[in-house]
Amino acid sequence: MTITEPISRVALKKVTPDVSASMGALHGAAVSAARDAKVEPEILELIRIRASQLNGCAFCLDMHTKDARAQGEAEQRIYALNAWRETPFFTERERAALALTESVTLVHDGHVPDDVYAEAAAVFDEAQVAALIWAATVINAYNRIAIATRMVPGGYQPAAK
Repeated sequence: MTITEPISRVALKKVTPDVSASMGALHGAAVSAARDAKVEPEILELIRIRASQLNGCAFCLDMHTKDARAQGEAEQRIYALNAWRETPFFTERERAALALTESVTLVHDGHVPDDVYAEAAAVFDEAQVAALIWAATVINAYNRIAIATRMVPGGYQPAAK
């Protein structure tokens, strides 16, 4: 059996700095939209963690679980997030956001069903639903970037408050 060294992957920020900056601007705009719509920051981190779980993105899981903890998220909720439907730990709004996130992330599997969208629209206003969709879309894009370029988890530390 032969073990080969992993191939070197492209450094997107270095090779395509304008596109990378545009992605950062999109992320910033999505965060601003969520803040303006008064979407709870805790919900945004749950969205980022759950999408990253579904996509198998170790780098983003490392980052966003650390960010969630830094914001005061309970370890129990982070550990149970993969089975959120089977726990009493999440609010109605969080459950609706998680269901919507899963549908956006797994769009190939039934698209975003009307009942999932209606559940979100029942507990979030239109601007908030839009912000949730953007948050899910942005983290899915970042997951794909981190996975494709084999970004290594472990080094990220949340910004000091």
